[in-house]
Amino acid sequence: MAERKVYHVTKTEAGWEGKQEGGQRASVTGSTKAEVVQKTIEIAQNHASSSVIIHTQDGKIEEERTYPRSSDPTSSRG
Repeated sequence: MAERKVYHVTKTEAGWEGKQEGGQRASVTGSTKAEVVQKTIEIAQNHASSSVIIHTQDGKIEEERTYPRSSDPTSSRG
């Protein structure tokens, strides 16, 4: 199985960014959280196994989405 790619959507001084975990540069930037989340999800869905971790403005984890859903490592419905 391919290694899971993990992306984080976080707040920055300039707006919001979606960046691959361990990456130097943002893959996606934007002024609204919604647009950055959507674009980051589109990037993540192009990989065999990936996750998007969405953070709140203060940096806490709000939600994690796994793609494809069948590759979610937990058995919870959440």
